[in-house]
Amino acid sequence: MSKEVVDLRKKNLEQLNAELISARESQFGLRIKHKTGQLNETSELKKVRKKIAMIKTIINEAKLKDKE
Repeated sequence: MSKEVVDLRKKNLEQLNAELISARESQFGLRIKHKTGQLNETSELKKVRKKIAMIKTIINEAKLKDKE
């Protein structure tokens, strides 16, 4: 597992939700920059999208674990 995943798994749901909001705001900014031609590193879009998916997966795992 990568260091980022390990760090995310240590956080509680409130911190994960805050991280998710931050990542989505970052994604929005990158999309705007991409559409206006100001984004040089287009790979950042993919990285942020994967980070959002990772956070959402960990949130879902935590919710499922709490139900058991």
